[in-house]
Amino acid sequence: MNSNVTLLTELLLKERPSLLRLIKRIVGSVTDAEDLTQTLWLRIQSVTDSPPIENKQAYLYRLARNVALDRLRAFDRHNAVFEAAPLLDEVVAPLPSAETHLIDRENLEILLQAIEGLPPRCREVFILRKVENLKISEISEHLGMSSSMVARHLQHALTHCMARLKETGVP
Repeated sequence: MNSNVTLLTELLLKERPSLLRLIKRIVGSVTDAEDLTQTLWLRIQSVTDSPPIENKQAYLYRLARNVALDRLRAFDRHNAVFEAAPLLDEVVAPLPSAETHLIDRENLEILLQAIEGLPPRCREVFILRKVENLKISEISEHLGMSSSMVARHLQHALTHCMARLKETGVP
């Protein structure tokens, strides 16, 4: 241990009752004051000898005050976040009705059949772009074709799928 740490630790043990009172006045709780005194000891262990501390008692009390104020600020931030949070009922999305679920299921089936009806290369481009979320340049490199050809395949696939959906009355 370096000399600052040793002297501050000895001073902490000697001044502990006064430090507890100071911290309790700031945070308002004996339990929190005890916890923060332990935190204070941990902070002291990381103090270096350079530069030497001239007034170790003032340093210790300032450190205790800072630890207590840090706890209050953290508590205030926590409360601000959780008090401002919307109620769970406002966050949860409502479930779709059984009718909406059935219609969506039918539309998905139509779309899957439309994708199956695409030529193989066009289907591959569509899946790489819309499912795998690859960029056109990445698809071009992956399949060894020009970006304009990838764009044409993609346009054809989208047109084909939209036409199939319109044929079945999907708006």
